[in-house]
Order: sequence, then C-alpha cells, then structure tokens
Amino acid sequence: MKAVDVVIMAAGKGTRMHSSMPKVLQHLGDKALVQHVIDTAKALQARTTVVITGHGAEQVEAALAGQPGLQFVRQMPQLGTGHALQQAAPVLPDDGVTVVLSGDVPLTQADTLQALMDATQGERLALLTLEMDDPTGYGRIVRQADGSVQAIVEHRDASDEQRRIREIYSGIMAVPTRLLLPWLKRLRNDNAQQEYYLTDVVKLAVTDGQSVVAQVLTDPVQVAGVNTPVQLAELERAYQQRRAHALMLQGVRLRDPARFDVRGELTCERDVEIDVNCLFQGRVHLGEGVRIGAHCVLSNVTIAAGAVLQPFTCIEGGTEGVTVGPRAAIGPFARLRPGAQLGADVHVGNFVEIKNSTLADGAKANHLAYLGDATVGERVNYGAGSITANYDGAHKHRTVIEADVHVGSSCVLVAPVTLGAGGTIAGGSTISKNTEPGALTVARGKQVSIPNWKRPTKQKP
Repeated sequence: MKAVDVVIMAAGKGTRMHSSMPKVLQHLGDKALVQHVIDTAKALQARTTVVITGHGAEQVEAALAGQPGLQFVRQMPQLGTGHALQQAAPVLPDDGVTVVLSGDVPLTQADTLQALMDATQGERLALLTLEMDDPTGYGRIVRQADGSVQAIVEHRDASDEQRRIREIYSGIMAVPTRLLLPWLKRLRNDNAQQEYYLTDVVKLAVTDGQSVVAQVLTDPVQVAGVNTPVQLAELERAYQQRRAHALMLQGVRLRDPARFDVRGELTCERDVEIDVNCLFQGRVHLGEGVRIGAHCVLSNVTIAAGAVLQPFTCIEGGTEGVTVGPRAAIGPFARLRPGAQLGADVHVGNFVEIKNSTLADGAKANHLAYLGDATVGERVNYGAGSITANYDGAHKHRTVIEADVHVGSSCVLVAPVTLGAGGTIAGGSTISKNTEPGALTVARGKQVSIPNWKRPTKQKP
C-alpha cells in the first residue's frame, strides 16, 4: 500500500452563501464543512492533509489550526482547480497516492475513497463519477469506444453532443503523485474561462498512454456540494437522516427520523426511545431503556439506564458535563446546567433549575425551584418556589442539605448554610444560619391580622 496524501480544495469565495463567513466554515451538524472532509482524511490514515486556502484564508486557517498532519497552502489569485493543485505540488511527496477532495463536499465516505485508491493500483488515474438526470454545470465524462475514460469536458466548453452525457465528474480523484506532478506543470489555460483545469490531467494521461479509470458512484449525497443556504439545509437533512438510520439499525426507537438532530456524538444502549424534535449536542450517552420526550435539548450529558426525560427538558452540560442517575425522572420543562449530578431515582420536575449541584439518591425537587452550588442528601424533599441564594454579588457559596431534610415551599436558603439531617424547614422561611438535625426551623415574620381593616379607595374627582 502506498502512502496517502490528501489535498482539500478550500479556496473558493462562496458568493452565493451571502455570508461573511467563508463557505467551507459553514456548519453541517456539529462542525464546519471542511472539518468533515478533514475527518474523512483522518479515517484514511492520510500521511499529510493539505488544505488549499484563498478567500478568507486567515479565517479558515485559524479555525483549523493545530490539527496533527495538517498543512496549509494559499492560492492567490484563484486561477482554477489546476492552479490550486499547482500550489500544493511542492509539499506533496512523490512516493504516494494523492487524493483530491473538495472542502464543500462533506459527506464522502472513507470506504468510497478507499475503493477509489484501490482502483489506481498504484499506476493509474482514478476518477469518482456519478450519473445525473440533469448534469447541467458539471464536467462530463467522455469515454472511448472501449469504455475507458478519454477526457473530462467542462460544461461551458462542452459541445451539444457532450452536454447530453449524463455521467459527470464528482471533483474527486486519486492519482499516483509521481504521475500527477509532471501533469500539473503541463496544464494550460486556453479555455473559455482562461483557467487551469485540474480535469485536463485526464487528457494528459491519455496522451501519455496512461490508463484512466472511473468508479461510478450510486449515492449522490456522498458527492453533493454546498453553494447556497438551500443546499446546505438539504444536505443537513440528508446528514441527519443517515445518523438516524444508523441509530435505528442499532435498536434505537425514533418516533420520527425526519424530526431528529444530532450535532455532536450520540451513543445509545439498548431499548432507547426518542420522541420528535429532540436536539443532541456535544457528547451525549443514553443508557439502556432511557426515554426522551419530545422537544428536549441535551448537551454533554450521560443519562443512566431507565431514566425518563419528559418533554421540553433542557440539559446544558458545558465543559463540566451533567450526569443523570438510574431511573431518574426529569421534567417537563426542567433545566439542568453544568455540574448538575443526579443520583438514582431523583425527581426533578417542571420549571426546576439545577446548576453545579449534586442530588443524592431519591432526592426530589418537583416544581418551581432553584438549586445552585448545593449538595443535597438522600431522600431530601425540596419544596415548590424554594431557592438557594448562592451568590453574594462577588462570590458563590455552597448550600448543604443533609439526608432526609424536608424543605417547605417558598424558602430562601442563604449560603453558606447547612441544613442538618432529618430536619424540617417551614414554608416561607429564610434560612441564613445552620440548622440542627431533626429540628423544625421556622424563620419568618409573625402573622398579624387586623380586624375590620379597610383597603384604601380612590377619591372621585
């Protein structure tokens, strides 16, 4: 096996995207279009990956910098695809196979490219082609009588007869580098656009008596490019449908695969059920038998077996992550923020927000409550409308609620404070001092009733 060097075309302006961001940095799923292509190069175990930048070069290079094996060359000005490869030629070793990819064609699969490289047999040029019902705008594959490839003719330079050809060049090729480098030197720009076409290497190969083969692809999504926001949205749906299909083959039950989005890494164990319009970001792991209700947004969270998330639950794990224990019941309309760590059989109900807090096994905060920077013991019941006052305007402070405490409704726990095990906090209390284990603590103004009191009335003018 020869070493593989990948060249990624990423110099185009992307005018039709109508965006200040370079086209190849537009996002598909969780990452930039060009990053998908770079990741495919990694899957091929490429020795070197060369990204050719041009328009927005500084932005593209800054966004991709620091990845092992990645090099940048600039194409200034942009004088065609052949001219782009000429800029990369000095950094390509001549002992390998060069695979040419496009930074705006994100969904080519590694096994497709491996088959293309195998087709070179280390001695010939191999092209990835596709038959299209409407090939307008694409370079046509012109074959000889024996079926071998004779040339690629760009649409604008094609004759009427050639334009009737349905087989098109995808923009992806694999070629032994020792053959490619001299062909690049011989490219000319005597065409309608006065550009140096990489596709002209086919004619040069034929002239030199080298064989040119074509691998016909039957999956158009793998070579679909992005030039407009409409195409980006269409490819996003195709990308999500593929991910949905892969999960269902593993046994995940998706209520509607068309209403499902993963923008990161989602892993699932057996018998997971996911309802419609859920969004998964970052790294999400769902344990066996987890059920996710409709319209949930989950980011950087691990959810243990048997847990149930009711609709409209939002989990934002951030860099710290969130964990949800076995058989926990969350939502609807609950919000878990970074650092939330929930034990087994925990209940977090509607309009409850938890941040940087641990809830031990069996703890419950069923509605309308806030727990921030808190340590909550086993079997604690946290009442509706209660909050931890964890921020003094300059620093965060921690609240400790020991096991079996009952916190009544509408309480304010002013941190730092510890509630002793088994204690009860009367509803409406503001607690600013530690409480004794097992005690009832009441901290509120004495109720006063004034008989026969009359409310003020407005005076008539």
